Amino acid sequence: MEELDVAEAGPGEVVVEVEYGGVCGTDAHLWSGRLDIPTPVVLGHEGLGTVERIGAGGLADANGEPLAVGDTVMWASSISCGSCVPCRMHEEPTLCERRTTYGVNLPVANAPGPSGSWSERMVLRAGTSVVKLPAGVPPASAMSLACAGPTMIHALYGRRPVRLGESVVVQGSGPVGLAAAAMAQLAGAAQVIVVGGPESRLAVARRLGIGDHHIDIIDGMDAAAALAEVRALTGGYGADLVIECAGAPDAVPQGIAMARRGGSYLVVGQYTDRGEVAVNPHQLVHRQLSLLGSWGFTGAHLVAYVNLLPALTARFDLASLVTEFPMADCEEALRQVGTGGVLKAVLRP
Repeated sequence: MEELDVAEAGPGEVVVEVEYGGVCGTDAHLWSGRLDIPTPVVLGHEGLGTVERIGAGGLADANGEPLAVGDTVMWASSISCGSCVPCRMHEEPTLCERRTTYGVNLPVANAPGPSGSWSERMVLRAGTSVVKLPAGVPPASAMSLACAGPTMIHALYGRRPVRLGESVVVQGSGPVGLAAAAMAQLAGAAQVIVVGGPESRLAVARRLGIGDHHIDIIDGMDAAAALAEVRALTGGYGADLVIECAGAPDAVPQGIAMARRGGSYLVVGQYTDRGEVAVNPHQLVHRQLSLLGSWGFTGAHLVAYVNLLPALTARFDLASLVTEFPMADCEEALRQVGTGGVLKAVLRP
């Protein structure tokens, strides 16, 4: 634990007192050295807190509501530059060439105090999408899918939406997989099949009503049996949409096989490079599959997630996914996330 000075809020900036700093699977990857980042850095790209100071001239949140000291807010993890080719020409700010991300590539030397949510206070830079938490939404519920939720909104809104009456398979039963399944249900899927594990995670999904069918591919069925079960549940055809949220390369050929002819395969979970797998290109052509990837999210997706929280929390007990750790136990929280010991870890300063 270290002490850092927190600068005053400049124009367009906000100082927040952090209530929760989320521990994401990406943080476990950073800790283990799978992503190259500048150090030293204050980790934490997921956060929720209270507005403590606002820069001169005031500020409105992303919904246009004036911000005031004492408001409970969430903020987007990244700021896109707005001027590179992906931002300006391709309308793809998630692919920004100069994107700055809290808790990832803003080292202590370049930051006005802590620039990650694993801190008591942090400065939100000008250009950050800040949004007030809707009344009645418990902060722990909001943090349950703080990164997974907006990630899936980007995937299911901007890349490949769920269409009414579709059959959907979700590979993976961590936060990203549960976010995908819950949002597919809200979007009107006829059935959602969660293929994941271990059984303890699937049991949580069943208890919360996330997903209609649950297949344990970790300790229950092998890949062939899981494929047979998916096809049986979809009338022998396979799913209209398969969403990969597992983060394991072996999941990709398994998921491609679970899609029907003419179906779609949406890859979201492969955030770090964990190796290659063999794919039969004939199957892509013969079955006329659509393959799509989805990378990260923008401030707009974070705002959409926060605005969706009343509907999500009305249907699903999201707060029960959260396990709290004191800030001093951050390494234990990282270990638990890395091994799947908890579904969603958050730190309390």
